[in-house]
Amino acid sequence: MQHINNQLADFRSGFVAIAGAPNVGKSTLLNQMLGEKISITSKKPQTTRNRILGVLHRPGAQLLFIDTPGVHQTAHPLNIRIVDAALTAMGDVDVILVVVDVAGPDPDAEAFLVKKLNALKQPVVLVLNKIDLIKKTLLLTMMDQWSRKYAFEAIIPVSAILGAQVEELIETVESLLPKGPPLFPEDTITDMPERFIAAEMIREKVFRTTGQEIPYSTAVSVESFSEQKKGALVKINATIHVERASQKGMVIGKNGSKLQQVGQAARLEIERMLGTKVFLKLFVRVQKNWSKDTKALRKFGY
Repeated sequence: MQHINNQLADFRSGFVAIAGAPNVGKSTLLNQMLGEKISITSKKPQTTRNRILGVLHRPGAQLLFIDTPGVHQTAHPLNIRIVDAALTAMGDVDVILVVVDVAGPDPDAEAFLVKKLNALKQPVVLVLNKIDLIKKTLLLTMMDQWSRKYAFEAIIPVSAILGAQVEELIETVESLLPKGPPLFPEDTITDMPERFIAAEMIREKVFRTTGQEIPYSTAVSVESFSEQKKGALVKINATIHVERASQKGMVIGKNGSKLQQVGQAARLEIERMLGTKVFLKLFVRVQKNWSKDTKALRKFGY
């Protein structure tokens, strides 16, 4: 009994925000650290709109990651809400990870972020991501430049997509967490309901299969999510909301080909998450200018 008490006395747990400009690889990093896909990723910025909690269980610690949307300056109502969610998350945590894309720096967003960090008191770890895409000499120069911008607890170069140095990053974060008992049971990987993750997976596939203008005008709502045949099948009806009739045609595609592609890719991911067969039915609906309408933003969870 004494041994268990000692173990718990040294146990660490706490919340860690993953922050950064849009499209620097925050969600890829989260999925890599968890070894599970819970956050959606695509090459288009602003894929992540909500804060997502991912739980990493370690022998001596529990790390609760919040994947925040990309921080940038904006005047668009939807984007203002998205950035507010990110900044609020940063104020509520024990440790902040700031992720920077070394292969495609965004000086404006980075300066905006450093300014915001100055108002916070938490320890901040700088993660230089995508090191597989640049030369080592350039990386060393960047590490030196960054160390002058802010008093980071540590600067860790990683490749989220390849998993390089991710273990070192986790160990560093673990050492900065406060001592305390685990906050979630051992089998929890996220606090987001399955319906929410299913909707996010559908939205990701829309992002990946459609042209430039579509993704930002898309929201997904799950109308029904029911288990059939004693849990051997899950039936999901979901609606993809767009802002204009022309966009509806683009999402559906010729003879429904695009929508079929989205549905098939999303179904396979949802089946992998749920570990069971899924019957997925998708509808596309025009809801004029929803991303500027406060009531619609609330309905879609922003």
